[in-house]
Amino acid sequence: MSRRRPMERVGDLLPETARHLGLEHEYRLARAASTWTALVGERVPAAAGACRLMAVEGGAVIVEADAPIVAQELRLRAPELLAAFADAPGGIRVGELRIRMRRA
Repeated sequence: MSRRRPMERVGDLLPETARHLGLEHEYRLARAASTWTALVGERVPAAAGACRLMAVEGGAVIVEADAPIVAQELRLRAPELLAAFADAPGGIRVGELRIRMRRA
C-alpha cells in the first residue's frame, strides 16, 4: 500500500521553491507588485491600471506612473498607501514612495 503525502497548496510551496532556485528576490518582488496593484485598485481607483510597482530598494517603493495626474494622486495618498502596503500580506514596510513617469 502506498502512502500519500497530504495535499499542499501551490501558494504554500512557492516561497521554498523560489528560495531553492535562487529566485527568492524575484518572488518577493512579484508578490509585492501584486499586492501594490490590489491596494491601488481599492484605495485609488482612478490610478488603477495606470501605475505599477517597479522595485523596492533603499527603504522605498519605486512606482512608474503613466501620467502626471496619476503620479500626483499617488503622492497625495502616499501615507495611506504605504501604511496599507506594510500591513498587507505580501507587502513590505517602507518609508518612502518614489514615482517616476513612464517614458513614451
